[in-house]
Amino acid sequence: MGHIHETLTERRARRIRHKLKTNNPGSLRLSVYRSNLHFSCQIIDDTKGHTLASASTMEKAIAKSLKNTRGSEAAELVGKTLAERAMKAGVKEVYFDRGHYRYTGRLKTLADAARAAGLKF
Repeated sequence: MGHIHETLTERRARRIRHKLKTNNPGSLRLSVYRSNLHFSCQIIDDTKGHTLASASTMEKAIAKSLKNTRGSEAAELVGKTLAERAMKAGVKEVYFDRGHYRYTGRLKTLADAARAAGLKF
């Protein structure tokens, strides 16, 4: 059932997402993307295919308040901002889709900041 030209990274992400979706049917998903320079996340309603809230270090308001857009400080600010925007949109509970990334460092910092700001997952 594997895809022919699929990398190990894509395969790992697909496997993790499949497990999460089967364990949390109909729930909202907090998806994370991390690059060398930036950090972004969004809350997605997979049943409708809509993004309900998002935050990123590429936004001017967030980037101005940071010295570095790739560190733990940036991840914490993005997590806090996303949780605040989610609360305004009426979202209180999500499941955390880490993709192919390991749950350490910046990813853990983002998750902890979002939880501290009131988001449950």
